[in-house]
Amino acid sequence: MDAKDKRGGVSAGSAMQRDMVTVFNQSEKLVVALLESASQAIIGADRTGKIVLANQRTEEMFGYDRGELMGSRIELLLPESKRGVHTRDRDDYFARPRVRHMGIGMDLSGRRKDGVEFPVEVSLSYVELDEGLFAIAFVSDISQRKQLEEQLMHAQKMEAVGRLAGGVAHDFNNMLTVIAGYNRMILDELSPLDPLRGYAEEVLKAADRAGALTNQLLSFSRRQIMQPRVINVNTVIAQTEKMLRRLIGEDIELALGLDAHVGNIKADPNHVEQAIVNLAVNARDAMPLGGRLTLETGNMHLDENYARTHMGVTPGDFVMIAVSDNGHGMDAETRRRIFEPFFTTKEKGKGTGLGLATVYGMVKQTGGDIWVYSEPGRGTTFKLYFPRVADPLSENQQGDGGHTKTSATETILVVEDEKAVRDLTVKMLTQMGYTILTAASGAEAIEICHAHPGAISLLLTDVVMPNMSGRQLADVLLASRPAMRVLYLSGYTEDTVVHHGVLDSGVDFLPKPFSREVLSRKLRAVLSRRQASVD
Repeated sequence: MDAKDKRGGVSAGSAMQRDMVTVFNQSEKLVVALLESASQAIIGADRTGKIVLANQRTEEMFGYDRGELMGSRIELLLPESKRGVHTRDRDDYFARPRVRHMGIGMDLSGRRKDGVEFPVEVSLSYVELDEGLFAIAFVSDISQRKQLEEQLMHAQKMEAVGRLAGGVAHDFNNMLTVIAGYNRMILDELSPLDPLRGYAEEVLKAADRAGALTNQLLSFSRRQIMQPRVINVNTVIAQTEKMLRRLIGEDIELALGLDAHVGNIKADPNHVEQAIVNLAVNARDAMPLGGRLTLETGNMHLDENYARTHMGVTPGDFVMIAVSDNGHGMDAETRRRIFEPFFTTKEKGKGTGLGLATVYGMVKQTGGDIWVYSEPGRGTTFKLYFPRVADPLSENQQGDGGHTKTSATETILVVEDEKAVRDLTVKMLTQMGYTILTAASGAEAIEICHAHPGAISLLLTDVVMPNMSGRQLADVLLASRPAMRVLYLSGYTEDTVVHHGVLDSGVDFLPKPFSREVLSRKLRAVLSRRQASVD
């Protein structure tokens, strides 16, 4: 291309730019199209605050017809408490007009025609015409963003509390194991007529109650021991129905609306039952004069819109359990805090504040979601969503059996880094008649195992230990002793048991705290299966 062509090209480009400017300057249709297609409310006002421009999004956002807006004061779109201040701010803006961009950190609110206030973000510009100076406001409804921010802050708070609760409960379970274990040994030495026996029994009851509380904390923190199975929620509710009717009393009607075609979920049936019972008990307390408790199930698809407004939810197919009552309901502040541990609206001594926290943790641990709707005087509805699975129902798993103390001649290798728990476990197993090898770490256990000339029937190991986990230790020892059985112990799951692969199918696990009787039955069940496989 020669110079003339280049000049011609520049000239053609300039002509095109002039044509476009002409189009923008002269085409009223183009301007209107841009205004009406905008995702923001665009509002123009003069010095007196009179609205002279409003697009379609303004009508949708604020609920007014354009005829109602035109000529009205722009303060109409603000909360009443902000109108006086805004008038002064408007006068200041027209005295010193400037461009103000979005996202400058100001918390602003709009007011709809029905009186509902909502959070907005506003940017400002201005234009000077022959008729005078006009301010142009670009308004975005940020309700959804604020909702997600609140959910994020709440989730972060719950996660922090959960980590604390899980850590405390894990350590406390070790202490409870020692307290309850030695207390049981004391009871064995006391005669039924000993005046100290009553004191020891009260200590044991207190330890049991403390163990129940720690389990609730572990559930909230999503570190509860779960043994998930493929289950049908209708079956769980049917098995719970008789107990629910006893719990809620005769003055409350129990209504069931169960979808016969509801899908399957993968969860611990005991924990699902516990969640239903907790919600039913709360509903009962909300209806002191009687009422109606409704349990419903159904298949639900949670779409992208639901996921956008419910943090942590992945769109997909879910099974819903809805628990509704027509009791006194809750206000917004109570709804905001109901899943926090130890928060309760009940009288002192009437509740621990862990019931709903337990439900929250259980549902979240399964990958589901929980939603609540309630208003004062209009009752409450909890909806629990569990991921739907296509797998067939699990077969009924056999329990540990009714094994009692038998002649114990096997050798057990006990590996536990907590000395107090290790010493207690050894004493328990010695009383049962087992031959015991002990180690405080994985490395020590490997040395003992290699040096021991005889058979080792079972490895009893804590899951989480310094340097080497119980699962890693088992993998090493089973390479040389494939007939050895393994029983894992731990106080919680999430970053420990589950992430260490312990709750895989066919793995034997005993949660802390445990009693001598429970340990004995579990050992006999595990060792009996070993003997059967050898035979």
